[in-house]
Amino acid sequence: MDRVAMLTEILTENPSDAFARYGLAMEYSNQGDAGRALDEFQKLLEAHPDYTAGYFMAAQTLARANRSDEARQMLNDGIVSAKRTGNAHAQSEMEAMLADLG
Repeated sequence: MDRVAMLTEILTENPSDAFARYGLAMEYSNQGDAGRALDEFQKLLEAHPDYTAGYFMAAQTLARANRSDEARQMLNDGIVSAKRTGNAHAQSEMEAMLADLG
């Protein structure tokens, strides 16, 4: 069974599984399917707004799809989440990416 199928099966049984949702989004992103990846990141962040890594990886997916304005907004939202959860490492990574995007 491939990873997408496995993760989809997990999510069928437990749609609120944040780790599986993140994994599915990453699989789609790694396959170059930005649309599906971003759909999964959106579901993840709506259900788990403090899943800080989701913002960073969604922003990277947006940037690779030449959607810089949306990537910047995602990073800003992620920085707020990182501050709220005290995740200084994620905050610094997102601030660096935001600076790189200009």
